[in-house]
Amino acid sequence: MRHRFVWALGLSALLTPALALGADGIDTGTTAWMLTSTALVLLMVPGLAMFYGGLVRTKNVVGTMMHSFAAMAIIGVLWSVVGYSMTFGTSYGWCGWNPDYFMLQGIDTAIMEDVGIPEYVFVMFQGKFAIIAPALIAGAFAERVRFRGYCVFIALWSLLVYNPLAHWVWGGGFLTGRAIDFAGGSVIHISAGVAGLVAAIYLGPRKGYPASAMRPNNLVMTLMGAGLLWVGWFGFNAGSAVESGLKTAQALTVTQIAAASGAVTWMALEGWQHGKATSLGLVSGILAGLVAITPAAGDVLPYGALALGFLGAVACYGGVLLKTRLGYDDTLDVFGIHGVAGIVGGLGLVLFLRPDAARPDMLTQFWYQAEGIGVSIGYAGVMTLVLVVLVDKTLGLRMEPSAESSGMDHELHGEHGYGLLNLD
Repeated sequence: MRHRFVWALGLSALLTPALALGADGIDTGTTAWMLTSTALVLLMVPGLAMFYGGLVRTKNVVGTMMHSFAAMAIIGVLWSVVGYSMTFGTSYGWCGWNPDYFMLQGIDTAIMEDVGIPEYVFVMFQGKFAIIAPALIAGAFAERVRFRGYCVFIALWSLLVYNPLAHWVWGGGFLTGRAIDFAGGSVIHISAGVAGLVAAIYLGPRKGYPASAMRPNNLVMTLMGAGLLWVGWFGFNAGSAVESGLKTAQALTVTQIAAASGAVTWMALEGWQHGKATSLGLVSGILAGLVAITPAAGDVLPYGALALGFLGAVACYGGVLLKTRLGYDDTLDVFGIHGVAGIVGGLGLVLFLRPDAARPDMLTQFWYQAEGIGVSIGYAGVMTLVLVVLVDKTLGLRMEPSAESSGMDHELHGEHGYGLLNLD
């Protein structure tokens, strides 16, 4: 049963000559790395909170950061109760299910023999991916949603969008073994980017957008958040090898290269267009490179990482400019960065696959990639629209204009991020 995890995640553990197994069947080296990777991916969530929190106005900083931390809590519960079973249980078409995985009751002593780690470790590692996907969406409609409605929305989105998509691609569903998505290009970044775009368009722009200037309150915090995301991404990508060996090193290396390539490219584009490089542009380039390499991290060589980082940054730079021209208010460019770079990485990796990769010809693999991306876009887009309308018409999702003027911090949480009276 465990072989499908290895195949779905693009792992190389089955190709490893021998595992350093203890008497209990546990590979302690792989287990230690996977515990570290799990912590690194979790670190990305407060990193995302800082990244987003620094980009909004002062009156919304606490409310914006609460979106990320609330996802840690809500999805953390749902994943343990039903999420893991829906994603990695026996396939029933739309999702998976295994009664032994309900509330994790049947895996207390289970060992994943193919990779030599306790199943609990794999559960917690994958659970962090489930947390960060809905947390990403919040950046698209930042500064204008009710907290209660947001909490219900991400709970439903996790159950009805993320879990089925992850099952289809990684857990034995119809895309497993076809579309390459090493660490979540389609499952996380494209689905979250499309969901954010749909929600942002449905809810409408922030009050005063685009006529009023809406400057970031703390770019220093955004830079720190980007740094935490970069560090955490090593666990995100290299941890998806679910081994401590060659594949781990390969995934880690291309992750670093793509992030650096994206950052350099964005700075060069800004320098060419505006004569100066900005900190916001730098971190945008970092993220563009990281997202673009995510689906490809286990399957491309370093030159491919350089190329994908470059292509991701160029495409995202254009995506952000296009938002301004089209006039929709994707507040923190969730689709412009995560959606666009995820598509670029998912399709572009076909050009840079390792020569020893056991894959079909380029044209067939490109079709598989397009199939996976198309399914993610279509399913996430339609289901998100349904859920946004449902929550908005019942509990309410869009804030009232007067509440939006007061700010999320005061209106929704009764707090102020910096204890300041002069709130913009």
